[in-house]
Amino acid sequence: MRVFVTGVKGQLGYDVVKELETRGHTAIGVDIEEMDITDGDAVRRVVTQANPDAVIHCAAYTAVDAAEDNEELCRRVNALGTKNIVKVCRDLDCKLMYISTDYVFDGRGTRPWEPDDTREPLNVYGQTKYEGELAVESLEKYFIVRIAWVFGVNGKNFIKTMLKLGKTRDSLTVVDDQVGSPTYTYDLARLLVDMAQTEKYGRYHATNEGLCSWYEFACEIFKEAGIQVKVSPVSSDMYPAKAKRPMNSRMDKSKLREMGFEPMPSWQDALRRYLEAIGEIKGN
Repeated sequence: MRVFVTGVKGQLGYDVVKELETRGHTAIGVDIEEMDITDGDAVRRVVTQANPDAVIHCAAYTAVDAAEDNEELCRRVNALGTKNIVKVCRDLDCKLMYISTDYVFDGRGTRPWEPDDTREPLNVYGQTKYEGELAVESLEKYFIVRIAWVFGVNGKNFIKTMLKLGKTRDSLTVVDDQVGSPTYTYDLARLLVDMAQTEKYGRYHATNEGLCSWYEFACEIFKEAGIQVKVSPVSSDMYPAKAKRPMNSRMDKSKLREMGFEPMPSWQDALRRYLEAIGEIKGN
């Protein structure tokens, strides 16, 4: 299988290309230097030349707070860029897998979000990803895979931030009223490649199993890494941000099992393996 992957320099795109190559598939990975997704002509030229069986679209504008001040740029990347890719996939009659986010929902309540729930984004980032989803849904051969709380070896993430702070401070405060599931890009990449090899199209939610708050996540990070630091829970009101965050990022992933895909391991197991991968496990 020939698979074209956008955003190869990001956490997920990097792992998707590695997983494809591990399984013997041909992976054509690009980032903005090779193809600016906002340039329709460039997208048509580069993707057509690659002539893939499937496109896994990981590239996105993901600076959530900055998006509030850069709405035009965010929309150009997440909505227009995705539309450019959709057009080429339609013409080439190839599968498109679009990586989306829990931010397309309003984040209220405590019920896990189901793949076909009504989408009501809270912020510019979520709105533009929603617009990208709408573009993708004009195709017949599409997967929309919503993820949350992402961490991978290649790039910045919450775990790396916590490790850095934990080594330089005696105490930290972390919000405890936002609940969701972390997503390890290594595990996610394996699932995405499994999916891309099928024709089980539609919307999916994919995160590691289990739930936690950011506070609980931070506590587990320090425990596994053997870092002694006092962590205190606080409400989101203590950390006013430009973009409104969803309080409820619980995702219903039952569709994965129903469609014959293997669910991802627990987030605790994923965290342990990730810390080992980046050399941060102590005392084992």
